[in-house]
Amino acid sequence: MSLAQIGVYGLGTMGSALALNLAEKGIQVAVTNREAEWISPFMAEAGALAGNLHPHEVLADFVAGLARPRTVLFMIPSGPPMDAMIKAITPLLSPGDILIDGGNADFHDTRRRTEELAGTGIHFVGMGVSGGEEGARNGPSMMVGGSEESWQRLKPMFEAIAARFDGHPCVDRLGPDGAGHFVKTVHNGIEYAEMQAIADIYGILRYGAAWTPAEIGALFGRWNESGLNAYLLGITAEILGHSDPRTGHPMVDVIADTAGQKGTGGWTVIEALRLGQSASMIESAVGARNWSSEKAVRHEGEVRLGGERGSLDIAPDVLADAAMAARILGHAQGFDIFAAASAEYGWQLDGARIAEIWRAGCILRSALLDDIAGAFRSDPPHGRLILSEAFVQRLRSTVPALRQVVSQAVAAGHAVPALSAGLQWYDTMRQGYGTANIIQAQRDWFGHHGFERLGQRGRHHGPWQD
Repeated sequence: MSLAQIGVYGLGTMGSALALNLAEKGIQVAVTNREAEWISPFMAEAGALAGNLHPHEVLADFVAGLARPRTVLFMIPSGPPMDAMIKAITPLLSPGDILIDGGNADFHDTRRRTEELAGTGIHFVGMGVSGGEEGARNGPSMMVGGSEESWQRLKPMFEAIAARFDGHPCVDRLGPDGAGHFVKTVHNGIEYAEMQAIADIYGILRYGAAWTPAEIGALFGRWNESGLNAYLLGITAEILGHSDPRTGHPMVDVIADTAGQKGTGGWTVIEALRLGQSASMIESAVGARNWSSEKAVRHEGEVRLGGERGSLDIAPDVLADAAMAARILGHAQGFDIFAAASAEYGWQLDGARIAEIWRAGCILRSALLDDIAGAFRSDPPHGRLILSEAFVQRLRSTVPALRQVVSQAVAAGHAVPALSAGLQWYDTMRQGYGTANIIQAQRDWFGHHGFERLGQRGRHHGPWQD
């Protein structure tokens, strides 16, 4: 039996899809799973592709079935399960072999694992995979972090299975150790903000303008055929057009308004704050999901605090511009986090390249990403997206609509957490002189912290200290 070029450990939704994608490209793939009973059904479902798949029930046999130097892709839950598998498989490996963690891992863990394995000669790669099951099966966007040597060996296989945009594969090595997982984490954070912004606008139309879900879906569908084109907007348009087979009601109306999350949005916010950056739109989206889980409290709040929401009359074109402004601002916050992480970890993350590999196969894919890549290639002031000439003009033309939408919604009692957070950040960043001087004066008063004086170096204190 021929030896496999790569092994996939973990035959859940994503692992199975990636294994089939690899096999379809003519790559010989060894497969196994902790629960061995999953293997046979997977092989049966593989159909004609089974000839390129080599199943193993025992870990040692799985490793022995790999061509040297070996490559193993783990598609398993992050955290302790990954550490346990590294411990189990490492004695079976040799210097030069590659271990890949393809899950949504904490990039700090990826950096630690890279360092722990460095003395063994085994390469550890952290790879973010975006696109869900469909992307994994037919072409995902992949964000790789690891050594240059490991990337050169992985590149032919991963470029073969990646999504393509204008013929270019949507995968690249973004830096060493945890760089790939960090970019995927922030990608998910931006995804949170984008989803909440769409939900904000849905809420305005549904509860402020009394539009039906089907009417909102049709509007989103028209937007999706314009410059607002984006995967998340497109699927939302489709969702809103569906009815519940049981009741005949709009499907969205029978879904409990309590949103789940897997933690990457919160990780993004924590890392942004640690790096001294704002992720206010992402934080608003994480907060909105947390608040949504308190449904009993919200019902009581409606009784005790009053749940009235006033009607709104906002033109669809205004809402479309507000949606574009929010999308730009959400992405801008995420890319600012990349710049801060590059400085902290010496990664040299390339904003243009990140945008390019998100253009296809990715949950965030949208027409905007081409423009973001172009903006970063033009070397904007301070490396900030919102200061690039192209986006200065786009924000000037769309933020007035965002301001109108937020102000009318707030005045009428509608919650628009993502839209309002984006607008507040924008207004802060366009003020050369703000209000932090009063904060510094307060800190000096009660804590003798001192402050900088305009035009003078060193730490100073106010006359109140006397």
